[in-house]
Amino acid sequence: MAVTLADVAARARVSAATVSRVLSGNYPVAESTRARVLRAVDELEYVVNGPASALAAATSDLVGVLVNDIADPFFGIIAGAVQAEMGATVGEPGRGAEKLAVICNTGGSPERELNYLTLLQRQRAAAVVLTGGAVEHPDHAAAVAAKASRLAASGTRVVLCGRPPIEDATTLAFDNRGGARRLTEHLLTLGHRRIGYVAGPAERTTTRHRLEGHRAALTAAGADQDAERLTVHGLYDRASGYDATLELLRRERTLTAVVAANDTIALGVCAALRDQGLRIPEDVSVAGFDDLPFSADAVPALTTMRLPLHEAGARAGRLALGREPQPPGGVAMVRAELMARASTAPPRA
Repeated sequence: MAVTLADVAARARVSAATVSRVLSGNYPVAESTRARVLRAVDELEYVVNGPASALAAATSDLVGVLVNDIADPFFGIIAGAVQAEMGATVGEPGRGAEKLAVICNTGGSPERELNYLTLLQRQRAAAVVLTGGAVEHPDHAAAVAAKASRLAASGTRVVLCGRPPIEDATTLAFDNRGGARRLTEHLLTLGHRRIGYVAGPAERTTTRHRLEGHRAALTAAGADQDAERLTVHGLYDRASGYDATLELLRRERTLTAVVAANDTIALGVCAALRDQGLRIPEDVSVAGFDDLPFSADAVPALTTMRLPLHEAGARAGRLALGREPQPPGGVAMVRAELMARASTAPPRA
């Protein structure tokens, strides 16, 4: 038997009118009530019917792009490239109709990510693209996998860009482990042994994978004795890089290099070192990850691992629209390239 609006209202412990308001989105509803209704919709797998179903079907040209922070260039570049693929070239065979890309900014919230997936399923989106690292929590991982399965079953293409693979989704996985290992090997080859590491949030897959690559390089070189002590976690922002560098210098004043988990963190690292009277790279070398647009223009120019973010976003957009064949096994690895610049040099003798 089909799930009704009344069933959702009973599960959420609200009136049918409140459920209708939440689903229409045209009336103010308390956030806690809205979350309860959407959770009931998701649990019951409710799909609007009747005239509303016809309206939902008319929105099948919608493509949702989920990002952690649209103000972060990492996500902005990917989202912009995905959106650029949504436009159709008139007269070009196989391009299909133009799509509407909607950017869903989660703010890094697992609950908001799940809510957006529920809303996109209810709107019968043509495709969903999830970008960036995933939250490492078993319950959240299971919930995302279940939503991906439901979306795929209803005809929605699900594409992951920079996230670990899950069933029922096509994945463009970033080589975070391999890239981080090559970056640290670059510093080791220059002669560095006292290397600090500024990591991102501990609960993110990108954080873990990049840290694992860094540690693997240290272990292979027999330079991992202080790896734990010389690692500080924070957010993926400049302020975290600044504060973490001060903490690293407190722990080990004789550091000769600092690796940052991304380029934005690296800017904070550089600022903290300068404020401490240290020169880059004469006193301390600094390296980042991603090769964001400002990296080559930093002073000194930042050594980093380049991820082809625009190209990956464009490919994710084509996969979301069915304009590109699926990679073998549904997973393709996006490789990182070392960009050795002026911020790294051999340590002083």
